[in-house]
Amino acid sequence: MSIKSFASKQFSTHLLDERRRDKARARAERERRRKGEPHRIEFFHQVDDPYSHLLAQALAKLQERYEVEVVTWLVEPPEDWAAPARALLESYSLVDARRLAEKAGLHPTAAAPPSAEPVLDVQQQLVATLPTPEEAGGRNTLEAAVTLGRALWQSELDGADLSGSRPEGRRTQCEASVRTALRAGTARRAELGHYLGGTCFYGGEWTWGIDRLAYLEERLADLGARRAGDDADAGRKAGAPTGGAPTVEHGAIAPIYAQPRLLEEPVPADALEAADLPDLHFFASFRSPYTWISTERVIRLAEAFGVNLRIRFVLPMVMRGLPVKRSKRVYILLDAAREARRNGVQFGPISDPVGKPVERGYSLLPWAIEQGKGIEYFRSFMTLVFSQAVDAGSDRGLKRIVEEAGLDWSEGRGYLDDPAWREEAERNREELFDLGLWGVPSFRVGSVAAWGQDRLWVLEDEYRRLAGGRA
Repeated sequence: MSIKSFASKQFSTHLLDERRRDKARARAERERRRKGEPHRIEFFHQVDDPYSHLLAQALAKLQERYEVEVVTWLVEPPEDWAAPARALLESYSLVDARRLAEKAGLHPTAAAPPSAEPVLDVQQQLVATLPTPEEAGGRNTLEAAVTLGRALWQSELDGADLSGSRPEGRRTQCEASVRTALRAGTARRAELGHYLGGTCFYGGEWTWGIDRLAYLEERLADLGARRAGDDADAGRKAGAPTGGAPTVEHGAIAPIYAQPRLLEEPVPADALEAADLPDLHFFASFRSPYTWISTERVIRLAEAFGVNLRIRFVLPMVMRGLPVKRSKRVYILLDAAREARRNGVQFGPISDPVGKPVERGYSLLPWAIEQGKGIEYFRSFMTLVFSQAVDAGSDRGLKRIVEEAGLDWSEGRGYLDDPAWREEAERNREELFDLGLWGVPSFRVGSVAAWGQDRLWVLEDEYRRLAGGRA
């Protein structure tokens, strides 16, 4: 094992240790009790970010369920390093947030972004609701964020007046107050170690959007923060037995938003016989932890609908010259780990394959596909690198990956370092960008594309639609 591979394994093992996480949670709770503070959630709200609008609505529901205080910070958009394809991100987020709002039953965002003037008006009104350092809470700010967000994100704004009662003569002063508030919120976010809007921080851990909110609910429930009299009602609504400690993971209490489980309903064979379903395109990277934790589900989805799974490999972002700072790397690993646990995927120890290991691995992928073993090779590479810390940069490690895929290493090694794969990777990247996407894992079914391992339900929904609703 190389020094780089060994260091990567040691770092990931330490970072992903659940005992370390549990000890950190216990320390945070002891400190909260010692200070006599409430359960305080810090919400970082970017007014023109559709995911922030969805999270604000969900946090308002969270306050109804739990004895929590939500402190709202206004923040600026992420820096360029955190949004390397900003135009694509902003365009895709509008599509994705509308899908997500419909799935979650929340007020949707518009198909087009709000213009600068109403965004500034909303920011100015929210600044007026922010508590001073001497004041506690921020419930009024959150409520205002939800109310004003509904008006801001109306498809046609319906002539809504977002200017409040602000005299025109105070405009310059108000704009200065907004800039001060945005700088303060952005600085606080960076201090705590994040870079995106639509996030919240509680007791040392981050929650992005509504997709991860169930983890926060579970933690609050374990701490006994649920409001009195709410457990039994929520349990009955979820169709679960009442009494006992509320749990999110086992469904005793329905979370505000739970990520849809894949293939919970069977796919009738007769519904597929008459359907000519398109291939499932899987845009993936050998370095992406989110690609790894989606791999088995993607394979199952393709098998369930009897479609061809096409692996569209692309170079990792950092190998395409796009920076990934430490705070982003750490958050991605921690987030991927909890998503892996939720989906029953072993995550770690890891040998980061960035650089030569990825290139060597890709050089064999077209050969594996020609041998009819592309999926087996892809699965083997991801499994061994991301759950057993196999060094794919070494001949010994790559030999094991090849052979566990049922391929002949003596034949495969002849394709090592063949640069032909680079043209295919670039074609895949170009198509990914043409779809309005830039990161992995991403997927395409016909004309429907989605980004993220937590959006596989979009593809399942599309396959069921194409099968005529019978699937």
